Amino acid sequence: MGKIIAIANQKGGVGKTTTAMNLAASMAVLEYKTLVIDADPQANTTSGLGHNPREIEKSIYECMVGKADIKDCILESEVSYLHLVPSHINLVGAEVEMVNISSREEKMREVLKEVQDDYDFILIDCAPSLGLITVNALTASNSVIIPVQCEYFALEGLGKLLNTITIIQKRLNSKLEIEGILLTMYDVRLRLSNQVVEEVQTHFKNMVFETIIPRNVKLSESPSFGIPAIVHDAESKGSLAYLSLAKEIADRYKN
Repeated sequence: MGKIIAIANQKGGVGKTTTAMNLAASMAVLEYKTLVIDADPQANTTSGLGHNPREIEKSIYECMVGKADIKDCILESEVSYLHLVPSHINLVGAEVEMVNISSREEKMREVLKEVQDDYDFILIDCAPSLGLITVNALTASNSVIIPVQCEYFALEGLGKLLNTITIIQKRLNSKLEIEGILLTMYDVRLRLSNQVVEEVQTHFKNMVFETIIPRNVKLSESPSFGIPAIVHDAESKGSLAYLSLAKEIADRYKN
């Protein structure tokens, strides 16, 4: 069965979508069958992998409200082994529509069961909130990656997210683990970046990934071309960092 990993932090601008796109692409380059679920109504992962959200007819929204089969929603990408279940602005309304549905926190888990055996890794790009869709993603996942930017207020809100994860572990998904805290937007020239790295590593120790994602122009540019950074420029620091992260995670799951 494929490993399902949510990428979550209710704080915006920490690199969730960048991580979802580029980690998934790197895993695919390593020839792991990889599926990305865009669970953010902004649909940035969808557009970043070359699909126009306005032209999407079937998305994760239709799957969760029972209007479509997930296998009919899967799209291909520029990278072999990498597939996408897109998002749509309609996902904003899913939380309201699902209010009266029984076991509403488990809808994504039910949806992903249909394809879990088809992939080595399934990554879920979560919205910057702790709403019902993010709860669904965490309930469906084996583990969660928490991106934290190397900037001021980096740890703001992290306690609330960790508390939410604890609640989900107790009530909805006892097998949910923290895959790791991922330091992003690191600038070696800035004293503040180095201070944040030191603070996070001191507080969370083994929970922090060895790989640190640098601030890199190729990571910022690639979504505008509808491709991940490893296709845009495979030798860039950002591409190499995500490839290193993919190897670090894959090594944990090798038998």
